[in-house]
Amino acid sequence: MGKTALITGVTGQDGSYLAELLIAKEYTVHGLVRRSSSFNTERIDHLYQDPQQPGRTLVLHHADLSDGVALVNLLRDVRPDEVYNLGAQSHVRVSFDAPMYTGDITGLGTLRLLEAIRASGIDTRIYQASSSEMFGAAPPPQNEATPFHPRSPYGCAKVYSYWSTVNYREAYGMFAVNGILFNHESPRRGETFVTRKITRAVARIKAGLQDRLYLGNLDAVRDWGYAPEYVEAMWRMLQRDEPDDYVVATGVPATVRDFLHAAFAAGGLDWAEHVRFDPKYERPSEVDALIGDASKARDLLGWRPEVRWRELAGLMVRADIDALDAELSGARVRIDR
Repeated sequence: MGKTALITGVTGQDGSYLAELLIAKEYTVHGLVRRSSSFNTERIDHLYQDPQQPGRTLVLHHADLSDGVALVNLLRDVRPDEVYNLGAQSHVRVSFDAPMYTGDITGLGTLRLLEAIRASGIDTRIYQASSSEMFGAAPPPQNEATPFHPRSPYGCAKVYSYWSTVNYREAYGMFAVNGILFNHESPRRGETFVTRKITRAVARIKAGLQDRLYLGNLDAVRDWGYAPEYVEAMWRMLQRDEPDDYVVATGVPATVRDFLHAAFAAGGLDWAEHVRFDPKYERPSEVDALIGDASKARDLLGWRPEVRWRELAGLMVRADIDALDAELSGARVRIDR
């Protein structure tokens, strides 16, 4: 019998790649899905299996990080070997507009899950998706010893989640780890996140469906990696003999302007002809530079990134161009389940 894993946020970018990875390793994956009147499972549709199918490797459950009782009941029923908490309100700019909701789901949601694991009495290992946004104003490069100085409600909520995870590890002996992941992108990145907003705009401008792209701060420095590689690091953290916390990053910096230039060049376009500034996309408090030092992950997990930001921009542009071409030709049509 293979292992069983529970993933919160299974319908997101990281959740979908992690589900693929675990299924390939012969896990049975249980995923939390928030109830919605519209379909929100596009990233995992290729993994979907009907409830009537015997021996399913992907099982979806309606639950939410705001409902602690549902989490306890689900954990008791599934009894997973591993839990990956990827669910969150994860858009930094939006967290300024919805700080209470962000604190409840991104911060207290983690505490509810940790307490549900303790209360259910199951023996499991838990991965907490921590974020480079916790470092905020701390000067780069940032590693596991860098003090946190968050600059957004999202960053503050993630700091709360980080220390809650450490506390449950120390207080109750849980195998609980924090993966402090720096920015990681892919063609499955949400369309309102800056990298995907850029690469999708390149495809639409080339197709004549869009002429302008409006962005905020172009001077922010980030360390962008490739999401499928980062979920491998998550899994490796839970295979260690002892729980610990790890930074996952490429260590290679680039500005938003750099990414813009590479993405538009990959589409044969000049970004300066199409990009305009809109102050509404600026944060009230900016994070100037996030550059990770993943030496610990390299030395203890044997993890090394292969895809850097320039290659990442190109592959995302190509994926968005191909996806738009398929939609315009009618070759790609979503089939409701």
